Amino acid sequence: MKFVHIADMHFDAPFAVLNSRNKLGEKRRLEQREVFRKIINYIKENNIEYLFIAGDLYEHEYIRKTTAEYINNLFKEIPNTKIYISPGNHDPYINNSIYKNFNWNDNVHIFKGKLEIIKENDCNIYGFGFNDFYCKNSIIDEIKIENKEQINILVMHGSLNGGTLENMEYNPINKNKLKELGFDYVAIGHIHKLDYNTEKDQRIVYPGSTISLGFDELGQHGMIVGELNKENIKLEFIPMDNKEFKEIELDISDLNSEEELIEKINNLILEENTYYKIILVGDKNFEINIYNLFKFISNENIIKIKNKTKLKIDLEKISKNNNLKGLFVKEILEELNKENYNKELLENVLELGLDVIDKK
Repeated sequence: MKFVHIADMHFDAPFAVLNSRNKLGEKRRLEQREVFRKIINYIKENNIEYLFIAGDLYEHEYIRKTTAEYINNLFKEIPNTKIYISPGNHDPYINNSIYKNFNWNDNVHIFKGKLEIIKENDCNIYGFGFNDFYCKNSIIDEIKIENKEQINILVMHGSLNGGTLENMEYNPINKNKLKELGFDYVAIGHIHKLDYNTEKDQRIVYPGSTISLGFDELGQHGMIVGELNKENIKLEFIPMDNKEFKEIELDISDLNSEEELIEKINNLILEENTYYKIILVGDKNFEINIYNLFKFISNENIIKIKNKTKLKIDLEKISKNNNLKGLFVKEILEELNKENYNKELLENVLELGLDVIDKK
């Protein structure tokens, strides 16, 4: 059997960071549609029998009926492909959800809160979905494979071995217990990072987010294509997103003015199909106003600028002065020496405070 496995498309996500630069969020939503069409075209051209969508297909808060119609019209173009969707924490199967209130095509099956088993000719599909925005109690312990002679596949959304309190709220699953169940393939979603070839004969797979949603999702994004029988599995990751998010560190220690910095940023050689975050590092010799920088940056693919520079001053020396500036710096240094502190916050307070004192 041949299948495509995707997750975490997040249709109609607001893309707030991108919208700060000439409404690039709207462009990104069009790119979501383009990527999804490419996936459907791949399925058509390669006679793929199954499409597994492991949650967060859309954003419940923002999804429009026209977007659901667009998705469903593409589903209609692959009538011979059976589509299984496991709702996640961003698109749960609830009373006012698009899943429940839209007339989906006949080849679409949407799992609900309880475990379901769908018996196909060549495999058994197990699945369940979120019926709320949180799922603190996984039903993994309730699952028993009925016929181990058949190919058995599990489709779901959740956190594998999630140790943090946040991950415990999104269908927390013990990976070893999941392996012991003996599924031939587990199509899982929720973690936006690709995980499919990190161990031998891997059967539990995160495809990552189908398109990158921001600078916490660097690198390529796309889909998993699989070919599976009872003895063997063949998996391939195929990038589908033409755009990447990348970070560039820019040392400004040798610059002496904001004008020089703007010139250096504008002279960067950047790739056309890439969104960039510029991280400013080094010792700074002038005040940096991020908002002002964006007024003069010519490349619209520079979406974000992060200031991680340090003041080029001797703080220890200043702290020994018996004046307002010295007392202020001494207080900040004492806070920085404590175990539990927010370094970035304190450095910002230090910079702003010195700027105010110097202007008095």
